[in-house]
Amino acid sequence: MGSTTDIKKGAVIRHQNNLYVVTDCQFVNPGKGSAFTKTKLKGISNNKGMEITYKSGETVDTVQVQRQNMQYLYKNGDFFSFMNQSSYETADVSAGILDDDAKYLKEGLEVIALTHENNVVAIELPKKIQYTVADSPAAVKGDSSGGNITKEAVMENGLKVNVPIFIKEGEEILVNTETGDYGGRVVEK
Repeated sequence: MGSTTDIKKGAVIRHQNNLYVVTDCQFVNPGKGSAFTKTKLKGISNNKGMEITYKSGETVDTVQVQRQNMQYLYKNGDFFSFMNQSSYETADVSAGILDDDAKYLKEGLEVIALTHENNVVAIELPKKIQYTVADSPAAVKGDSSGGNITKEAVMENGLKVNVPIFIKEGEEILVNTETGDYGGRVVEK
């Protein structure tokens, strides 16, 4: 058993005898009344989503998960293959478990897999991932008026990101995986 302070993205909790992964959580401390935590959950066995609000200090049935370093290998239909970095065993993870995180995957990317009873229930992506810009329309003369002008660029894995107009095809950039925003150019050392 845990408390609401143990609730964070990727945590596994038991609710009405079913296991759920926390996909999003937000701590709210209103001006009046007691604080609470709003959570979005996804069922491990059925991939069904639900939202639950917990009052601060309420007990939550948290389930222990193991953290394993894994490397993304490839997509095979509706499954994504990962390799355990220490045992070299592979695990196929369904697209339903990865949800929005799947769009950030690229071959060779190292992630932390959260496992329960040897099944991957969620992954933790790095905060920023480096990508090569595969397609970026050329800036048009006169576009710079107005200051912060962006354009949509396509990364090597198909991910679309709004980038500043000076970013060109072939450049290396960082993308923030929490927001999906442009995170800057990669500086060569």
